[in-house]
Amino acid sequence: MLLLLLAILSADTNHNNIIFLRQTAADGVTPEEATHLRDEVREMFYHAFNGYMEHAFPLDELKPLSCGGEDSLGGYALTLIDSLDMLALLGDRERFTSSVDWIGKNLRFDINKTVSVFETTIRVLGGLLSAHLIASDYATGMRIPSYDNQLFDLAEDLARRMLPAFDTPTGIPFGSVNLLYGVDEQESRITSTAGGGTLTLEFGMLSRLTNDPIFEQVTKNAVRGLWARRSKLNLVGAHINVFTGEWTQKEQVLILFYEYLLKAYLLFGDEEYLFIFQEAYAAAMHYLYNDPWYVEVNMDSAAIVWPLFNSLQAFWPGLQVLAGDIDPAIRTHAAFFSVWKRYGFTPEGFNLATLTVQQGQKSYPLRPELIESTYWLYKATRDPRYLDVGRDMVVSLQYGARCPCGYCHIVDVEFHNKEDHMESFFLAETVKYLWLLFDLASGPDNLVENGPYKYIFSTEGHLLPATPQISLIREHCSYLGAYCKGGSIEQESHSSFLKSTSTSGLMKGLCPGLTHGQKYGISYLDATSTVQEDHSTHQRENVADSHSLLVVSQQSADNSLSNNKNNDHDMNVQESNHQCFLMTLLGNSAIVDKT
Repeated sequence: MLLLLLAILSADTNHNNIIFLRQTAADGVTPEEATHLRDEVREMFYHAFNGYMEHAFPLDELKPLSCGGEDSLGGYALTLIDSLDMLALLGDRERFTSSVDWIGKNLRFDINKTVSVFETTIRVLGGLLSAHLIASDYATGMRIPSYDNQLFDLAEDLARRMLPAFDTPTGIPFGSVNLLYGVDEQESRITSTAGGGTLTLEFGMLSRLTNDPIFEQVTKNAVRGLWARRSKLNLVGAHINVFTGEWTQKEQVLILFYEYLLKAYLLFGDEEYLFIFQEAYAAAMHYLYNDPWYVEVNMDSAAIVWPLFNSLQAFWPGLQVLAGDIDPAIRTHAAFFSVWKRYGFTPEGFNLATLTVQQGQKSYPLRPELIESTYWLYKATRDPRYLDVGRDMVVSLQYGARCPCGYCHIVDVEFHNKEDHMESFFLAETVKYLWLLFDLASGPDNLVENGPYKYIFSTEGHLLPATPQISLIREHCSYLGAYCKGGSIEQESHSSFLKSTSTSGLMKGLCPGLTHGQKYGISYLDATSTVQEDHSTHQRENVADSHSLLVVSQQSADNSLSNNKNNDHDMNVQESNHQCFLMTLLGNSAIVDKT
């Protein structure tokens, strides 16, 4: 019955898309209109940013209806920190400089505040690191002459204050930590998979900038702790006990855990993340995917638990673009956007069985995920339909969510009732992806498209550059002292660095003397012996003419779901080299051949 309903809804979705495409064929976004829309989105940003600075700063977030402010996370000017790299992206040197200066002089983290490890990492730590890398580098065009690493020092201090959260038997962190006293004795031992497994980019970047491996070690151990407890189907649950490792909620959904697996590989070149991503992605596409929708299933049996479109799932098509799996991304995005078209926004939950908004999940808190996927699909395909999608989103936000001092949460997408709250991610992500979409169509002139580096976006939309210091200088085989033995690690690393840069640009070297499993974190090198192995049997195939990084294929997906897993698994995965990918999809000439 459910499959029939999904088929009906898919047919309805396709019908709606046909109507929509006919309309846009006659009334598509012209280059002139794209420029106008880009400028309108810029005005949207400043309407909300100025509202925050005038009525809420230095509190965390704006109350856009009453023109007030509130502390929602830690009481440290959250929205300002979250907005820093957007100010730089817009080329607003004056406000970027003054904001960085104020934060450097006034922000401190030695405070008696219990904060979310996940939210603090992606919003505050990521915001500080991104702005630091922009403000300290001449090549970005936004270097601040008086800047003396104040944001970097704050970021390191903040991360060290969160380290006690990782002191658990499983390595999976507590959900919250007190910045002054560590983890409270009464702190819940239950945490979400997304919260525990979506910290690798910010902490890993900090390790590379500080030359201290502890930050990357703890977050990689958290990922390993979660993945080691996957089911036989290669699925993970939604919540887990950080002490016992027992899953307390076994529903498998599309979660940010997948996003950081792939992006950690793209940014750091660590193939352990790629290996886990390939396995996890194949399982998700096999068990969760009901073309074009995704459902929640039990991680052990794959039985459907809930036929629900959750608005957070909307990041998935964008991630599929990065993975090179374009066709399902296009279909799923069209399905998700049909919900937006129906209500003017995406509700937190849309029931696929009843085709109605899920009771208790009727709100739209200005989420960016569908806009993010729209940007990536346009960047990959240059299909003008995504500009039409973006225009519809601008219209919805302007007419449905604009408030006197900013933009309001929508309490009920059916009636467009407003709530007096604006999340910081509206400025960090929602308007950022809209602005990038239309700037790309107008002839891009920004740090992301024309800057000195290729950028990976964090899950909060922060710009993380693939600089040599971050992506090249520390080799996978020696960075954490992991896997490699002996006293010649430094020399070994240098050798592998020369080899990797001469062939694939940003690919890492691998340690000699390791089995396939040891290379990818499946097993560990015995303390008393070293297993020798011929590397040549485990080299991945390169597709020289690929336009994007292809880390998934039907063949590899099928193989990964079989019980006959062996050391030649990676030969079934087609992959263009890392440099080619970053030069195309992450660069300004990204076009994926849809044939």
